[in-house]
Amino acid sequence: MGNADLRDLASIRSVGFEELAENVVAVDAHNWLYRYLTTTVKWTSDEAYTTADGAEVANLIGVVQGLPKFFEHDLIPVMVFDGEMTEMKADEVADRREKRERAEKRQTAAAERGDTVEAARLSARTQRLTGVIQETTRELFELLDVPVVEAPGEGEAQCAHMAATGSVDHAGSEDYDTLLFGAPTTIRQLTSKGDPELMELEATLAELALDREGLVDVAMLCGTDFNEGIRGVGPKTAVSAVREHGDLWGVLAARDATIPNAEAVREFFLDPPVSDESVDTTVEPDIEAARAYVVDEWGVDAGEVTRGFERIRESQVQTGLDRWT
Repeated sequence: MGNADLRDLASIRSVGFEELAENVVAVDAHNWLYRYLTTTVKWTSDEAYTTADGAEVANLIGVVQGLPKFFEHDLIPVMVFDGEMTEMKADEVADRREKRERAEKRQTAAAERGDTVEAARLSARTQRLTGVIQETTRELFELLDVPVVEAPGEGEAQCAHMAATGSVDHAGSEDYDTLLFGAPTTIRQLTSKGDPELMELEATLAELALDREGLVDVAMLCGTDFNEGIRGVGPKTAVSAVREHGDLWGVLAARDATIPNAEAVREFFLDPPVSDESVDTTVEPDIEAARAYVVDEWGVDAGEVTRGFERIRESQVQTGLDRWT
């Protein structure tokens, strides 16, 4: 869910890449990778990324096609992977699994009746980050010298912590939870065409006349990945209610409502498990080794990645910075 209701409340503005030049961004790797994975699966023949023994590594195409956007705009990505999943997210994960299983059944039916367009569309919905995808993505990042951080818990929380403590300039995610986890600034639309968006915590709090705790309360009233919201309460109603009643507990009492595990969920947003990380942003990609890994070792169609590797090489020349040795 990623608190999509926060889109109506967050302070978000379009920002030119020139404003972000030479910045370091801690990217929610699962969020970023999943978007490129599903796009690749939707628009690319499965023969291009399926090995002889049946392993699917569309992620390798997605990574090679997605990374140049950072490098061409002089942004250094730090890829942050999720760690241990909190039990509070079990219901959300189960719901996603159920939706994926329904999509798989519909995909099979579409393929059986010869509807290749519908089958391809549904195939994108059935994707998950398998062990092979996780492993090969990390190995490709290593060859391209992209910094990787393993979060102890939620990747978005780690990204937010790194931005808040100054070890990076921004968090990077398409979801809105980074606001709740305390990221001062979050870059969005890193997987889309056009300029990215900059989401700012302090501006959001100022516009809503709330502190961060109040913003978390608003999100919980609407519903998060870790709790169901209160029926009939949308973002604007939630803001008004928190202002009127002071905090989550005041709103729940006034409405005679409850949120299971509310205290634990609230504390999780305000003080999530994170680690202090220092990252080396001197990026020296070994493009030839990366290409051999993708094309020779994993058998990915060279035509799907050639331009991506060329763009990475060209960006080394264009930036002219020491870190692009």
